[in-house]
Amino acid sequence: MLKCMSAFFDPVRHVQAALRVLLPLRCLVCGDPGHDGLDLCDACLAGLPWAGRACLRCALPLPETALIVCGTCREEVPPQAATHASLLYLPPVDQLLVRYKFHQDLAAGRLLAQLMQRAPPPWWCPPLVPVPLHNRRLRQRGYNQAGELCRLLPMPVWQGLYRRRHTAPQSERTAEQRLENLFDAFAVRGPVPTRLTVVDDVMTTGSTVMEVAETLRLVGAAEVRVWVCARAP
Repeated sequence: MLKCMSAFFDPVRHVQAALRVLLPLRCLVCGDPGHDGLDLCDACLAGLPWAGRACLRCALPLPETALIVCGTCREEVPPQAATHASLLYLPPVDQLLVRYKFHQDLAAGRLLAQLMQRAPPPWWCPPLVPVPLHNRRLRQRGYNQAGELCRLLPMPVWQGLYRRRHTAPQSERTAEQRLENLFDAFAVRGPVPTRLTVVDDVMTTGSTVMEVAETLRLVGAAEVRVWVCARAP
């Protein structure tokens, strides 16, 4: 009898149901009730800028008639074997990422990780490796936004990559300045996995993930792929 009753009693589901009553889902964009297990309403979920057809190497959005690798990546092949973006860096995703990255809105980070799981890469290349912050910036922010995304994604995580020097913020720099700013900024502790996937929140020019991929390949990684939450179109 007890065995039969236990088959119907799932403590995790009961806790989740209780939390939904005490802390109902609420859309982080407009404030309406959440939908489909997300802090996002039905209308805002339907209006998300999901990434579509894109370059296999750098995830740059491409028209349907274009080759699957963009002209830039054909001319100069990036160090990563592939890049996947779940979303585009457009409203409301851009505001959610700003809130998560710069305003300690961890609920927005949880939602973004859930959305990444709904639009995963078409390949499997564990473990994940988050783009690291320098210790100085980590103390200022309190958490690594890429590391938090990795923690919430259902894949093993490798923590051997670190930032060995502090760099200036990338946001106001040109693509060339970004590459110069990040040169030799990353290093590795211990043996590197043969294959892995670099995770970051936003990809703009690609300079950060390319520098990370190049670092990992130089220390022995045979295949490096990239998964970002959002790609700037």
